[in-house]
Amino acid sequence: MRRITGKGGGDSLIEMSPSESLSDGVNGYDQHASSSAASLQQGESEVDKQKLSKDSVFFRDGVRRIDFVLSYVDDKDCDKKQERRRIYEANLEKAGLELETEDKSESEDGKTYFVKIHAPWEVLTTYADVLKIKVPFKVSDMPDDREMPMNWLSTPFRLPKHIMHPEPDFFTAPFSKSKSDFFLIENQDTFFPPSTRNRIVYYILARCLYVNEDCGDKKGIKRLLNNGSYTAAFPLHDSRYWIKSKYDNCESERHDLYNHWAQFLCFFKEQPINRIRNYYGEKIGIYFAWLGFYTEMLLFAAVVGTICFLYGFLTFDENQWSKEICSDEIGGKIVMCPLCDKKCGFWKLNTTCNSSWQSHLFDNVATVFFAIFMGIWVTLFLEFWKRRQARLEYEWDLVDFEEEQQQLQLRPEYEAKCTKSKQNPITKEMEPYLPVTSKCARSCLSGATVLLWISLIIACIIGVIAYRLAVYAAFASIMKDSPTNHLEVVGPYITPQLATSVTASCINFVIIMILNLMYEKVAVWITDMEIPKTHLEYENKLTMKMFLFQFVNYYSSCFYVAFFKGKFVGYPGKYAYMFGSSLRNEECDPGGCLIELTTQLVIVMTGKQVWGNIQEALLPWVMNWWGSRKARSHPESLYSRWEQDHDLQSFGQLGLFYEYLEMVIQFGFITLFVASFPLAPLLALFNNIIEIRVDAWKLTTQFRRPVAAKAHSIGAWEEILNGMAVLSVVTNAFIVAFTSDMMPRLVYMYAYQPRGEMNMKGYINNSLSVFNISEIPYRSMPDEEENPVWFNSSITTCRYRDYRYPPGHEKEYSHTMQFWHILAAKLAFIIIMEHVVFLVKYFVAWLIPDVPSDVKARVKRERFLVQEYLHNYEVEKLKMQLSEQSNQECTCTPMIYPDLPKHELLSEVL
Repeated sequence: MRRITGKGGGDSLIEMSPSESLSDGVNGYDQHASSSAASLQQGESEVDKQKLSKDSVFFRDGVRRIDFVLSYVDDKDCDKKQERRRIYEANLEKAGLELETEDKSESEDGKTYFVKIHAPWEVLTTYADVLKIKVPFKVSDMPDDREMPMNWLSTPFRLPKHIMHPEPDFFTAPFSKSKSDFFLIENQDTFFPPSTRNRIVYYILARCLYVNEDCGDKKGIKRLLNNGSYTAAFPLHDSRYWIKSKYDNCESERHDLYNHWAQFLCFFKEQPINRIRNYYGEKIGIYFAWLGFYTEMLLFAAVVGTICFLYGFLTFDENQWSKEICSDEIGGKIVMCPLCDKKCGFWKLNTTCNSSWQSHLFDNVATVFFAIFMGIWVTLFLEFWKRRQARLEYEWDLVDFEEEQQQLQLRPEYEAKCTKSKQNPITKEMEPYLPVTSKCARSCLSGATVLLWISLIIACIIGVIAYRLAVYAAFASIMKDSPTNHLEVVGPYITPQLATSVTASCINFVIIMILNLMYEKVAVWITDMEIPKTHLEYENKLTMKMFLFQFVNYYSSCFYVAFFKGKFVGYPGKYAYMFGSSLRNEECDPGGCLIELTTQLVIVMTGKQVWGNIQEALLPWVMNWWGSRKARSHPESLYSRWEQDHDLQSFGQLGLFYEYLEMVIQFGFITLFVASFPLAPLLALFNNIIEIRVDAWKLTTQFRRPVAAKAHSIGAWEEILNGMAVLSVVTNAFIVAFTSDMMPRLVYMYAYQPRGEMNMKGYINNSLSVFNISEIPYRSMPDEEENPVWFNSSITTCRYRDYRYPPGHEKEYSHTMQFWHILAAKLAFIIIMEHVVFLVKYFVAWLIPDVPSDVKARVKRERFLVQEYLHNYEVEKLKMQLSEQSNQECTCTPMIYPDLPKHELLSEVL
């Protein structure tokens, strides 16, 4: 064999000689090779008699499995594409792959060629050695001591054991071709699972040249797909999802996953994580493991949040300040100042009766407890996930994957674009590298582009806010005499506030969608421009860019309502205006800012989740239904397995990325702003139960089988979750202190209650300041026709929410001492809450080890056994070699090495 290399160096392919691809006499597999050849001949004779069903996942001989499929439409006018395909397929055969082409006359549309690819045993073992794929060498002897007390309670939620654990537990070691007989190889056809086989084939496809070596270093199936030489490249599903395969040597894993995982009636069952990993690879498997674990942990947060909500509901009648607002004697006699200039009239406080009762459901003492609880819950979730992840790393043979990822799986684009090489100080081999100056320049350009787009979305948000301020008065004037006011049912709800909110939300939605569409392409472009070295580095860079943009995009409106709206409005005689313009800063809803934040959170969160699930399920189904409308009427013999998969949607490079992004955005909603809506975890729980089954259904039925990929963790998302967990403590402390009325109430009850009683009587009158109506500037004074009929000249003062001295006082309209006491209480609460929660968080993180003790023991046991078994293997092999040499050279009795200790034997060998 020899290596097929290009100019770039780096990872290279290995050219197989014909003899090597047929037999492997060195490793003792002549017998299997001859039997395979015999079965091949027998299969060919059978094909002559009876044509193999096209629903098969095998070549025409019925023996060689199809590991990958390439499709293309022959363009006779483009000789370049034909030449690229010819050279590429020739190089694939040089690399040892076996190809079989289905003519376009055999395809459903009469235009598409399909190239079926099979990786023989020699290729699989060679690249399993190159990629250091771990394979079993001994059945595990570690006891399974994970039985939980009262485990019978979870029986209804369990799947059958053969579904959850299809294979016994093995000790594994990196495959070595020279030591093939060291591993537990019972059947070469099934030793490497289909997910591993298609990963090896894709590794070759991504690095194979499609031009002659003297013409450059152009290589990789990704480039061929981009330039249209091929239309698709994908591994096959092993069967149709609704029926098992008729062939005994086909696993029908897809059918089992559909029945036990993808159907919605299984929503209360656990997920067959090991089966998902075996079929789709570790990267998709760990996503569903994380999503399932996150959903389980949400159950505890949902229960506590529901209890806090019920507390607010049950203490409804004890809400003293709402009673005062709704009272005709108190709220009915308090005249409030106008909420906007000119077009808003004076109003009475008791008109906010309903919103004050609604606000109590979320703005009560339980809110503080729940905010602290969620800070601790986030820590428990992340720490227990680390333990779960560590267990999966061991069970899925990913313990040392990070090092393999960095050293062995360079991106083909990195190898092609890095024209310079340098010696690796560890391996002493030449490898491609990107100069520091080029890397810095690319990183600076990338960072500047990200900042530009984030600034653009912030500018759009400011524009939407300005729109709200500008059109509110216009809508108030236009809708004053609107015919809709006379409608009996909906008339009272069609208000200037509603019209402003709806139109502003529509504009904001259109802006978000346009910027999302554009930024996705920009993010991929600038990440490609940075030329990341490995696939892991590429995904992490793209993740951070997309998340920063989506963070600003989705949370900006909530941050505005929580921390800016109603905070800088001034007072009636001196209102604050946006950037010194004529646009007066927006005030909160009369019921308070917290209820408005709750409303905003509910609309954004539930709307996004409902629309997302509908879009995820409906769009692929409609596209597949339309694409396969002609082929559905064909019998099985005419609609081949590769054509069925070709008509499905491609999962795409960013398929899993958007699933993570959706869940992480949801995680932000239930942590960053949970103090304003304790039911957010409950809504997230219901959504995730549906989300798991929708994702499973569309992956099993509507998408082509993705190329299996390894991943030892959820990647950069873990760091993002950690950052959001820390930020959530700060945001919730500020929401309780500044957005809710909790601190003003406590200060009033403990320091300003006139009778010294521990109650809230008189709070409403205390929290409203007085302003002289005659001092309201002309630009802010409402027009005569805007005032209600009960308003007359005898009313000389109005009230507003603030703590300022009344007119006539020597410090009139300046802040009272109570204002500063409340501010000090708010700052003190933030400091105390943050320190308490952070202290508990870090204590819990220190208390819970990241790796379970039994997993540590298993890892140590496996490493010990690998060393011991390899040592014994080498000793036995050496004994056989010395024995053969002794029999050939002399008839004397050979040395009996087994009687010597191991270290003496090694000394003799050395």
